[in-house]
Amino acid sequence: MTHRFTDRTTLVTGAGSGIGRAVALAFAAEGAHVVVTGRRPEPLQETVALIERAGGKALAVTADISRAADIEAAVDAAVDHFGSLDVAVNNAGIFRSGQPLADVSDNDWHSQFDTNVTGVFHALRAEIRRMRTQPDGGAIVNISSTLGAHKRHPGTTAYAATKAAVSVLTRGAALDHISEGIRINAVSPGATGTAMSLQPGETEAGRAERMRHEVPVGRVSTVEEVAAAVLYLASDDAASTVGTDLVLDGGQTA
Repeated sequence: MTHRFTDRTTLVTGAGSGIGRAVALAFAAEGAHVVVTGRRPEPLQETVALIERAGGKALAVTADISRAADIEAAVDAAVDHFGSLDVAVNNAGIFRSGQPLADVSDNDWHSQFDTNVTGVFHALRAEIRRMRTQPDGGAIVNISSTLGAHKRHPGTTAYAATKAAVSVLTRGAALDHISEGIRINAVSPGATGTAMSLQPGETEAGRAERMRHEVPVGRVSTVEEVAAAVLYLASDDAASTVGTDLVLDGGQTA
């Protein structure tokens, strides 16, 4: 195990489960002090307990990124507790509906945009404003999706529109702020081993069988594989990588 993030502070949104938790654990394993955020405190405390049990340092901050004040407070808490904000991973996102566009309700449309787009904007703004005051700047990785800029699928149009926006936000912000020493990139996972990739009523075994036929590599990506891609983009190993949207989908969009 390398220790690319020793004594650096990393903030991870949506870190109570799935990709967000895997990312938080991976940063902690490489020496980072980790601040985990999400809407529900109990899963965040579970993530913190896992990190601390392995000898790491972590802080849970309940925050809803659709509210600007929440993520601003989380950034402040990271700096107050650990002294800096060196890395941020904007992972929090939601999927609603699964219906054709004409049948999507206003509530499902707005709730996805509030979290997946406006929430990422709120997070980016708060993180960049802090990082630009630091001598070494920082690195930000947004979690987008292959559904969006890379691929479309029936019944996911509203969600895909939000994730296409994340890809554009990533690239635009990367150009806006690289001169301030802030590197911004994205990872776009395809089907991953989380509940979001299960179809209604589908078991994990059923998903595995479906993936054998739908994905060239024959399986879903693991959350650990997604986390590894995030850590690479956040690390000094990727010092010249700016505005990249790294697709991680087992070859589906190749």
